[in-house]
Parts: sequence; structure tokens; C-alpha cells
Amino acid sequence: MWGLSGFLFNSGSASAGASASAKTSVTSGVDPSAGCSANISDQASGTPAPAGTAATPFTAAGESGSYLFAAPTKEPPRRYPLPLVIDMHGYLESAQVQEAITGLGAYGGTHGFITVTPQVDQAIPHWTYSPGSADRAFIVALLDHIEATQCINLKRVYMAGYSNGAFMTSSMVCELGDRLAAVATIAGIQAPAKCHPSRPVPVIAFHGTVDPLVPYNGGVSAAAKKLPAPDGKGTMGAILGTPAAAGVAPLTAPIPTELGKWASRNHCSAHPTVSKAAAGVTLIAYRCPNDDTVELYREDGDGHIWAGSSFMTGIRSVVGPTTFAVNADQLLWAFFQAHPRPS
Repeated sequence: MWGLSGFLFNSGSASAGASASAKTSVTSGVDPSAGCSANISDQASGTPAPAGTAATPFTAAGESGSYLFAAPTKEPPRRYPLPLVIDMHGYLESAQVQEAITGLGAYGGTHGFITVTPQVDQAIPHWTYSPGSADRAFIVALLDHIEATQCINLKRVYMAGYSNGAFMTSSMVCELGDRLAAVATIAGIQAPAKCHPSRPVPVIAFHGTVDPLVPYNGGVSAAAKKLPAPDGKGTMGAILGTPAAAGVAPLTAPIPTELGKWASRNHCSAHPTVSKAAAGVTLIAYRCPNDDTVELYREDGDGHIWAGSSFMTGIRSVVGPTTFAVNADQLLWAFFQAHPRPS
């Protein structure tokens, strides 16, 4: 994320949200991945795929990295195709920290989806989201690998990202528009220039109005400029405007502007509807054809946060206030459930 350094974190876990299980439908809207037939013995015995916090090494596109894997505890992944959520960490963050912030692995464990949280080994953990980057190729290769080795419902492959991970998620829509059913961006939606997905991709976004690192009204904050550069030498402010900042520079446009660009790309209405979602939270939603929904939960008075995450309260001095009036896990999963990839 923009502004959280690894030494700030411990192994505390984020809220897992509600515990009611939402069982995956196996009678409609299912497109099994190759992994569903790759391990017949596992399917017969119902042996779950590996789960937990241990990192699995993964190398692709000339990069070494790893990923965390979490699967439903009561529904073995190789019994039938399950949805997949790829959870993208932020700047200066590890995959383990992302898992603690979002709680998506635990949430998916009780709500019937697989969560994969990747990272690439770098001096300063981050994602380079520019077109043609090795990081983007790494994620494409990782998705290929997961679909080949796990039983995934190809109609329900999703991505969620926080901060720099949200920028990366926004860019992966350009790369994987034909494979991602929908995405969620938290504290960092972008509609990259010259991005032409093969199909409109629905998005649910969240952003606090007093975000100290990715300002809601645009611009580059002083806090963002003080972040270490991606190579660990100097600061982000020192490289802004140079080639070294390509694909890692913080967002400068206002969040509503980026949301509007995404809506335009999805052929939505020119003006959104605005309604109260909860105390201090406003829903800004565009009407879009074919249910290619574009919506933003504007969190009034919130900082650079993942709504409903208890982990955030321990780092309030860095990220600012956190709302518990809404829960990002619950809302993004409900959004994903409502948006399978069309045939």
C-alpha cells in the first residue's frame, strides 16, 4: 500500500466478516478449469488442496515470488469448481500482511471461494502496473498455474487489490478482461489510459475522503513522496517524473474522475446515482448495460483503509480512521457473486 512499511506489522489477523456459508452452485454457471480433472485420486477421496499461511514458491516472467493459498474448510476444492479471488497486496507490504489486512482467506474459507495472495521478491514489495511489465506477466502465469492445478470455476475468477495492489488490479483488467469476471479496488482505483479490455469488467471500489496517501480529490500527498523508492534507494518523491517512477507512481487524478472513466469504458450512464449506504458511507453507482456495474463506496472521514478490518485500527497513525459501518469483504463478495463472467 502507499505508506505502510513492513516493520509496522505483526501476525495479527483481520476480521473475517460474517460466518454464514454461501455454497457454490454446481448446476449452473460453471466452467471447470483444467485442474478439475488433473487429480482424479484427490477428487475421489475429497482431499482438500493445500491451505494455510505457508508461502508456495512460484517463478514466472523472470521473477521469483510466492503465493498464499486458502480454500474452503468444509468443501474440498477438488470436489467441484470453486470461485477464485486473487488478493493483491499494497506498497511496502508482504502477502502475509495483505492476508492479515483483508481476512479474505478466512472469509473465503466459510463462504465457498479460494483465495490466492501473491507477491514478487523485491527490495521494496510493490507491483509495477505499466503495460508489458514483468509483474503483469507474473500474475497472468500465476493464474494459468492455479487454474491448471486447482478446480476453479472459470466463470468466477475475481481480483481484489489494496492501494498499489488496487492500481495493479485496475491494470490487470486491461490484460485479463476476458478472464476476470469482476474486480474490487480498495484505496486506489485507476482507469489506465490506452486500456481496452476485451469486454467491460464490473468494478466495486472503496475510498476514504481523508486518505493521507492516495487523496480522494487527487494530487500527490507529502506522505506518498516520503515513501522509499521501489529499489530502496532514495524516496518516491525524488523519482517522480522520471522513468524510474513508471508503473509505480501514485495516482494524481481525483477518485471520482477515475471512476467516471471506468464507467465510460463500460458504456454506463453519464451521471451516477448517489445514495446513503450506511452511516458516513455513500454509494455512487452508475447504470450500465449488461450489468457491467461500476460503483464506489465513498467513506466520509476515512483514511487509507480496508473497511471493516480490525487490523487497520492498530495502524491508525499511518492510515487514518477506519469505518466499521460497512465491511469490504462482505460487500465485494456479494458484488462478485452477482457478477459471473458472461458466456
